[in-house]
Amino acid sequence: MPYLTKEKRESIFEIYGGNSSNSGSTEAQIALLTERISSISKHLQSNKHDHSTRTGLLKMVGQRKRLLNYLHKHNLQSYRALIEKLGIRK
Repeated sequence: MPYLTKEKRESIFEIYGGNSSNSGSTEAQIALLTERISSISKHLQSNKHDHSTRTGLLKMVGQRKRLLNYLHKHNLQSYRALIEKLGIRK
């Protein structure tokens, strides 16, 4: 299960955070967690008994949920734009 490369992380930070060194913005963190969640979900589809990875996935989903709640409370327009870009809500 390969982790995100440095170039992929920088491109996510550049798209969602404004520039490649802005890794602290809420939008960039949510986008990074979404990318990791999707890759781990694909891994778990073929490895159903990997319970430690499933635990880590649930922790990441919870962290993303908390960050989305924060963004929803503080910047509603940015929240709506981000969930539309990432396609994580219906």
